[in-house]
Amino acid sequence: MKIDALLKAGSLKGVVRLGLGNTQLRHKAFKFIEQKLTDSFVRHKPPNRPTQVQRDQVTYIMALLYSLDRSLQRGVISKHVLQRIFDTMIDNVFFSGEIRQRAVERLGHNPPLFILISPGKRCNLHCIGCYACSDAHAAAKLDNKTFDRILTEKEELWGSYFTVISGGEPFLWEDEGIDLIDMAQRHSKNYFLVYTNGTLIDEERAKRLAEVGNITPAISVEGFEAETDARRGKGVHKRILRAMEALRKVGVPFGISITATRHNAELIMSDEFFDYYFNEQGATYGWIFQYMPIGRRHTLDLLVTPEQRLRMLRRTREIVKQRRIFLADFWNSGPVSSGCISAGRPHGYFHIDWDGDITPCAFVPYTTANIYEIYRNGGTLDDALRCPLFQHIRRWQDEYGYAQTSAEKVGNWFCPCVIRDHYEVFLKAARETNAKPIDSEAEAALADPEYHRGLIEYGRQVDELTREIWEKEYIEPERQTQTVVSV
Repeated sequence: MKIDALLKAGSLKGVVRLGLGNTQLRHKAFKFIEQKLTDSFVRHKPPNRPTQVQRDQVTYIMALLYSLDRSLQRGVISKHVLQRIFDTMIDNVFFSGEIRQRAVERLGHNPPLFILISPGKRCNLHCIGCYACSDAHAAAKLDNKTFDRILTEKEELWGSYFTVISGGEPFLWEDEGIDLIDMAQRHSKNYFLVYTNGTLIDEERAKRLAEVGNITPAISVEGFEAETDARRGKGVHKRILRAMEALRKVGVPFGISITATRHNAELIMSDEFFDYYFNEQGATYGWIFQYMPIGRRHTLDLLVTPEQRLRMLRRTREIVKQRRIFLADFWNSGPVSSGCISAGRPHGYFHIDWDGDITPCAFVPYTTANIYEIYRNGGTLDDALRCPLFQHIRRWQDEYGYAQTSAEKVGNWFCPCVIRDHYEVFLKAARETNAKPIDSEAEAALADPEYHRGLIEYGRQVDELTREIWEKEYIEPERQTQTVVSV
């Protein structure tokens, strides 16, 4: 049998392909994959990574595979799209190596895994608290030649075949007759995750997405209809459901993107919420973005409370482990990503916006570099990694845990974020590198001492609440291991 030969040869990539492509062999394949990952991630873990961090990463990878499996069983991923997932995500993103090795030799470290690009600021909605301050009148956008060059360089320089797109509303971006789907088709080796409000995905656009096969939309929801419409506008949730139906019909996998605030933190963690979107609507994955106090009418009052964040942490881990739903929280899932992934960290990412400004992430609206200026001066994406703000943040990431020499010295990765959980670190970095705010709201936040004090205190409280879990489950076992080895 083919799978037995693959198992004997130890071909992880081959087993992943076979397991997702063959219903009868899937259980056996997934069991092998989990054993292989556990052996690689846990039994032979790096000395500077807590064992529980490695276990978390295996759990998340398996949750992604089981989430894909459920979508395949429901028939909401077409054969063509599944093949494109194999050709892009499986082959290029997870198992690429030669170009990345050359990048390491050139840069002295691993390059980012992906880039987040916000090609246009314009949006057809006007959401409360929008981090990008987008609306229908915002005309700023990347030109298609620059957009194309960024995608080409990340492939050729870094072997990066995963791209995240945000905005504004990404499906409104167009330049010289080229739209986002055209760009994805041009870069067919890339897999694109597109954060969208979903309202522009009709049957025609869904068919185009199915034809290119290398785009998955992550559709924004705030809860059910009442919560979503309250923030995004009356009737938006119904349009979202029509988009999901159109995507199911043509076999394009989609996920949900959830903005967590203190008003919906309990709702979005409920069984009813997960049953509705994952069982009834057929979502394959979910991303949680805890509200960041930046952008339009930013306020600390919408932040999930430290106590809510702790409950969300426990609940998210439960959902991923027990229900095997791929659900990532960009703050509470910090151990899975080995801490903050911004500022072009090895295996991390950075953000390029509609004006070409290069920022550490979408939620850090400050810059010391611009892609248009880099290109005018004869540079490449490599030069973006060398900007002062990025280097300052990466030094902190390394010291806090990413490049620590031993596992027991790693900082609390339940507080991973340089701007939200360690605002004093970010403020120092911004001031010492003369970082420029990209808009007036970011400028106001940088000058507001009350805002500074509020975020610093927030980070302190979250660390205090989560440190017991971090110390007990992640660090204490490493200290005990060190004690045994020393004896």
